[in-house]
Amino acid sequence: MLYPLTFHPIFKERVWGGRRLAELFGKRLPAGAVIGESWEITDRPEGVSVIGNGPLAGKNLRWLMENGARDLLGPAKSAAGGRFPLLVKLLDAREKLSLQVHPPAHKAAELHGEPKTEMWYFAECDPGADIFTGLKRGVTPDEFKRRVGDGTVAECFHRHEVKCGDAMFLPSGRVHALGAGSVLFEIQQNSDTTYRVFDWNRTGLDGQPRELHVAQALASIDFADFEPPLLNTSATGTAVQKCVLVDHDLLRVTLWKVKAGQHVTFDYQQLQMLAIVQGQVIASDGANAVTLKAGEFAVLPWVLPRRQIETGADTTFLLAEPK
Repeated sequence: MLYPLTFHPIFKERVWGGRRLAELFGKRLPAGAVIGESWEITDRPEGVSVIGNGPLAGKNLRWLMENGARDLLGPAKSAAGGRFPLLVKLLDAREKLSLQVHPPAHKAAELHGEPKTEMWYFAECDPGADIFTGLKRGVTPDEFKRRVGDGTVAECFHRHEVKCGDAMFLPSGRVHALGAGSVLFEIQQNSDTTYRVFDWNRTGLDGQPRELHVAQALASIDFADFEPPLLNTSATGTAVQKCVLVDHDLLRVTLWKVKAGQHVTFDYQQLQMLAIVQGQVIASDGANAVTLKAGEFAVLPWVLPRRQIETGADTTFLLAEPK
């Protein structure tokens, strides 16, 4: 019988990463490493989450998908190869990321990649922190290609300043990059295909220039995607507030802001991933419970007959539901 599941994070060193996941969320980062990503829920060849609690502790998400996918997923669709549908991360962008794009579904196979749609929720932002998302209005494919060639392609990207509590949706095909100075939650399709068009003329962790993928990127970019806005994050309610951030063919993500001492009961069966932005909760299925604080995550399997979240402090959390 399944129960609310927690997992051990998998840390990924990145040239643009930092150490703030330790400072903000108490992550036990490897000494001396610049950590850009903490893969919190993952079922990929590059990293598979290991269960951290209860009778299944020590088994991993790949094992669970092979031996209990129906009870875990319910009607939600698995990813290619029978893998868990989503990949959930924390990101620390100490420096800006490459200007990049992920291939859309109708192009991915042709380009030997995987489609990737994702969303960002910003937990911490330095003053002036920014992101690059979509194209400036009027940019044409010819101008974009010309500017790739002369090193000014960043001028084609639409820029937003961001602050704590902002969110952005990134369907595959939307050009984007994180600027420097943000820590965020990323909820994405199970994919790790990224096509870089510009990397600020820097070298990677090995001292060599990182690979660019200009031809694949040009084939993937939605050249009609101009100046997309940030998501609406205005939660409604009193002691319990919520706001649907994303409702897409692949997933639904809801923002919850709940006062201390409240109980939120979900009286429907649905695979859910719980990501705590701030505060503390106890997530229970009536028989088993896990306590989660900021920067921690849990999976609530489809098979659970009921689930309840109790807040121990004023709490903000994301609830992700794959479709």
